[in-house]
Amino acid sequence: MNRHAAGILTLALLLAAAPAAAQEAPPGNHEDEYTACMALTRSEPAAALERARAWAERDGGDAARHCAAVAFIGLGRYDEAAVRLDALAAAMDPAAVDLRVGVLAQSGQAWLLAADAGRALAAQTTALELAPDNVEILIDRSISLITLTRYWDALDDLNRALDLAPGRADILIFRASAYRYLETLDLARDDVDRALTLEPDNPDGLLERGILKRLAGEPEAARADWQRVLAVAAGTPAADVARGNLTRLDGGAP
Repeated sequence: MNRHAAGILTLALLLAAAPAAAQEAPPGNHEDEYTACMALTRSEPAAALERARAWAERDGGDAARHCAAVAFIGLGRYDEAAVRLDALAAAMDPAAVDLRVGVLAQSGQAWLLAADAGRALAAQTTALELAPDNVEILIDRSISLITLTRYWDALDDLNRALDLAPGRADILIFRASAYRYLETLDLARDDVDRALTLEPDNPDGLLERGILKRLAGEPEAARADWQRVLAVAAGTPAADVARGNLTRLDGGAP
């Protein structure tokens, strides 16, 4: 697997999580309308956008603007979604800390999906200034930092996340990737082995361990891990990456 594989897996994670950052309507808006609009962002983002626009004309306020922004994520218009989320976070009541943090977290996710890790990092850093112990945003920011090749800084965030949420397999896997990029392969292998002890069929962990085995000159052991990904995560981005790795292992096109 090449250096871009972690980014591919991250996109799957972010696409799954993006519409869920805010679970209640911002104060002063109609909760039922917000809930219905946000549900549409998952199933019919184009319809959600039209509903949000109509609601905004009826004084839907921040809730309508938020639903519209998340609908743009569902439509794959990540830059537009991120710009709208940034504007919404900047305009929100500073006292609504939890809601601002959620919107900033989504902004960071959208900027990552738009392949702009620098702006993702800015949004995530602002969010962490408001909520320094938010584990999910620490993980998100570590992804931005890895994308920007700031591996030591990414390790700082992942170490903090692991202190706050010990035993999380996903954090161990991200930290293994950071160690690998720093060519500290023994620590990378320790982390991924710990992760797979916790979750033996975690596809990201199997992918990462396969990379480390290939780098250690164990191609058949790497093959076994990547074939296991195909078995446990068929039809996912993880399986696509594993299939590409197997093709390269067999001398196919890169």
